[in-house]
Amino acid sequence: MSQAQVPAWVSVALLPAINVLAAFLVSALLFMYIDISPIDAIKVMWTGAFGYAEGIGYTLYYTTGFIFTGLAVAIAFHAGLFNIGGEGQAYIGGLGVGLVCLTLGEYAPWYVVFPVAIVVGGLFGAAWAFIPAYLQAKRGSHIVITTIMFNFIAASLMAYLLVDVLKPDTTMATESRVFAVSSWLPKMHEMLGWVGVSMSASPLNLSFIFALLCCLLLWLFIWHTRWGYEIRSVGSNPSAATYAGISYVKIVIIAMLISGMLAGFFGLNVLQGELHQIKLNFVEGFGFTGIAVALMGRNHPLGVLLASLLFGFLYQGGAELSFEYGVDRNIVVVLQGLVILFSGALEHMFKPSLERTYLKLFAKKPSPSEGVA
Repeated sequence: MSQAQVPAWVSVALLPAINVLAAFLVSALLFMYIDISPIDAIKVMWTGAFGYAEGIGYTLYYTTGFIFTGLAVAIAFHAGLFNIGGEGQAYIGGLGVGLVCLTLGEYAPWYVVFPVAIVVGGLFGAAWAFIPAYLQAKRGSHIVITTIMFNFIAASLMAYLLVDVLKPDTTMATESRVFAVSSWLPKMHEMLGWVGVSMSASPLNLSFIFALLCCLLLWLFIWHTRWGYEIRSVGSNPSAATYAGISYVKIVIIAMLISGMLAGFFGLNVLQGELHQIKLNFVEGFGFTGIAVALMGRNHPLGVLLASLLFGFLYQGGAELSFEYGVDRNIVVVLQGLVILFSGALEHMFKPSLERTYLKLFAKKPSPSEGVA
């Protein structure tokens, strides 16, 4: 008699949905504790995030940042690496984007500056990921420890640059001068206006389309190229992959370079697309949240996209909730923490019972004749 199997979609799609539902149920208890109706809270959050054009724009703007950092963590996970340094890599990648806008923006329009910023921002992020990758591949230093350390080094380096190098003499604020207007990425409502479509103004900009393109390209790379196959092989079983002739050192470095590059693209959305100057702490924890995005998205580009949309909803909906009820803005952090708890630390808590339930309800029972040898 053949053993019934649980289909992959139960673990890939249904289990994450149950985890998110559990997080929302606990969130409902939290809202009840602070005397807010959970039904009213979710209505306010949903309306604020998806109920009008400006809210949708803000939601997708936040989603764009999470896509870049989530993809960065996902590609490293495929190689069996826990890149916890997306925060620092996004920071340094943003520095590269900002330097391009500060120098080239005075002389060229955005459609010239943008591809250069993509290349330089990606190179800066990849360079910041290279040293931890090399130390892991060649010296055996644990990637988690080195990438955490490089987050602090990046923060210190950026503080020095913004205080002593990039800060104009006419201000005390820890920020660079404003980029030339010609280097600013066009907003989505501006681009839609070019074709006669009216939309409320929001920070959503051209980098959102680039983020979607990155999802597609990463999917093609991981599942339809030789390097992608080697990355997945090393991530599944490093010893077997090495025995098969795959270079562990090469794959670790390639995966981390791509991971740092994707994190480096974060600055396109935030700096070139919205802030238009380099500011202290502009990453705002998006690099760390990218870990939860990748875990929830099962390290698949489509899953990362959907998880990024969820966190974008939490960011924008939480802001509306704070405005509507006057609750602390950090309620968003609590909601994120609950989602991370159930989708990360307690990721498999419901898996055994879910699989047993599926087999009990849907598994095909063998006929008496099939049970006879």
